[in-house]
Amino acid sequence: MQRRGFLKALAGAALVGPELYPAASGARETSGNAPVRIGLMLPYTGAYAQLGTNITNGFRLAMAERGQRLAGRGVEILTLDDESNPAKAPENAHRLVSRDKVDVLVGSVHSGVALGMARVVRETGTPWINPNAGAAEITGSLCAANVFRTSFSNWQTIYPLGQVLRARGHRSAVFLTWRYVAGEEAAAAFREGFEQAGGKVVKELYLTFPQTDFQALLTEIAALKPDAVGTFISGAGAIKFLKDYAAAGLRGRIPLYGSGFLTDGILDEVGDVAEGIETTLHYGDGIENKKNQAFRLAYAKTFKLQPDVYAVQGYDAGQLLALGVEAVQGAVGRRAELLSAMAKAKIDSPRGRLVFSSAHNPIQDIYLRKVVGRENRVIGVAHKALADPGRGCKMA
Repeated sequence: MQRRGFLKALAGAALVGPELYPAASGARETSGNAPVRIGLMLPYTGAYAQLGTNITNGFRLAMAERGQRLAGRGVEILTLDDESNPAKAPENAHRLVSRDKVDVLVGSVHSGVALGMARVVRETGTPWINPNAGAAEITGSLCAANVFRTSFSNWQTIYPLGQVLRARGHRSAVFLTWRYVAGEEAAAAFREGFEQAGGKVVKELYLTFPQTDFQALLTEIAALKPDAVGTFISGAGAIKFLKDYAAAGLRGRIPLYGSGFLTDGILDEVGDVAEGIETTLHYGDGIENKKNQAFRLAYAKTFKLQPDVYAVQGYDAGQLLALGVEAVQGAVGRRAELLSAMAKAKIDSPRGRLVFSSAHNPIQDIYLRKVVGRENRVIGVAHKALADPGRGCKMA
């Protein structure tokens, strides 16, 4: 099956209903024979559908490695398409928590959706693992004992990019992104990193999410003539942006850089127009450790696809949950102990060793990557063991 068709079919399958993996016969469970119920609230349609599917794949792989059991209990996965719609987020989260009685909530991709989820889980105390959305508030002013992130903060992945541009000799830059929470935070982080290093952001350019008509902004970039352009665009929007950037004649004139989401998971679709672009992210191709090699082999064998950063984030969400459930011997109702174990977790991740800050945001290496053929090849470390500042976090 062609890659796009496979993803579409897999995403569709995820919407059919819950997957139930019963507990092992005779397993001793402190909460009866009921499986651990996990709600995956992710986008399975729209611009971020592929990202949601890859996160789901990674999470499922983590469960499969444990025989579809956590501390002897079965696993029941319920999926819900959040449509990347922040307006529906509270209702969708309440549906999984209050009606479906999930033990843990996992999601989402869109920062606006995640902020809606955050308010629900803070009210209910439901353990929540955020496998992508980078909004600063989640591990900032909305941080809580039951809130965890296995991905990144928007500040974390883009702050080092500004320093990379200055190291390349660029003194002026334009930053282009969508106007939504993630884009605005990324723009601020890029400005902080670039201007601390002595550069100057001459303008920030925004397009309403999820629009992809970049032509007017590209015309403005050509007129401004900055030394370089930084970006925070992802998914289907990134495919169009990279093609439009090249078609506008900018590719050979003004170097383009980005958060790694600019080029992650889309290189087969964009062809040569991404060649040579440098990005910063917490994962990339060619990371040499045993866990990454085993993960990539298992993922390719299971899904007939190469994994990307979204798959890694979903996989580590599964690993974090497993470590917590195993620490309480399956008694997920002992929430305080479960959350304490998760906060202290040390994860053997494909990206490298992963631990958590006091705000429950990953402390991790941010890699410098370069597009070489169909790879986001790691060429160095942009920042070692970078922790998000967690501004505004007051953990109860």
